[in-house]
Amino acid sequence: MINYKGTLQDTSATTIENNRGFLFGDAVFETLKVVDNKILFAEDHYFRLMASMRICRMEIPMNFTLEYFEEQVLSLTSALQISDAARVRMTVYRNASGFYLPESNAVDFVVVAQALISKEYTVSTDSYEVELYKDFYVAKNLLSTLKTTNKMINVTGSIFAKENDYDNCILLNNEKNVVEALNGNIFMKMGNSIITPPIADGCLNGMMRKQLIVLINKMEGFECVEKSISPFDLQKSDELFITNVISGIQPITKYRKKEFTIDFSVQLNEKLNELI
Repeated sequence: MINYKGTLQDTSATTIENNRGFLFGDAVFETLKVVDNKILFAEDHYFRLMASMRICRMEIPMNFTLEYFEEQVLSLTSALQISDAARVRMTVYRNASGFYLPESNAVDFVVVAQALISKEYTVSTDSYEVELYKDFYVAKNLLSTLKTTNKMINVTGSIFAKENDYDNCILLNNEKNVVEALNGNIFMKMGNSIITPPIADGCLNGMMRKQLIVLINKMEGFECVEKSISPFDLQKSDELFITNVISGIQPITKYRKKEFTIDFSVQLNEKLNELI
């Protein structure tokens, strides 16, 4: 079951040969975590979606309020009888004919959901090795910060990681600075400073990234700094971890010959669970 344009039904029945999201990547999306029938960080997700639609010059329907956004998500999880935790994706696509130039900027949306095992965020202690992905680079511009359906670099990077027995890869921008991981933002601990690339470097404007920056700055003895990270900095750090709204915090235990501890990741994860 899905939510298609506000109606719960088995499938969308839309034709992909006419869908701009399929044809041109002309769509934006939000990945949400729902816990106990509540969307985590709902307001932040909503305003990011609205900002993404504006940047992509999509028409925002008058009824698309925060309340409407929440209703469309929770009506689906309720119908699917997912009461504990769910992963939800809302995709908004431009519903118009045309080639690169659409004949209108009107939009439609589809919401899908699946149950998650755990409501709380957990930190894995398993080995987690990463490597740089250098076949392609992230453009240092505003579009790179959006969650659009054009994710080919993430797809090809994931294939590269699997073929070479890595758990993840780190993406670089066109100035060869660290941007993010394939599936989330990246943080680096050096002493009492927790460093993450700035949005201006082209990293995704992640929801979990936003929450953790605030959370870290409230922790006694630590500060979060947004500044560019070179690949050489990674091997000098004490800890590295990846963040996204579904997994929370994923520690990196190995990058090339350097192995990392996960102590701060565990401590931060406890604060995160207190927050939610």
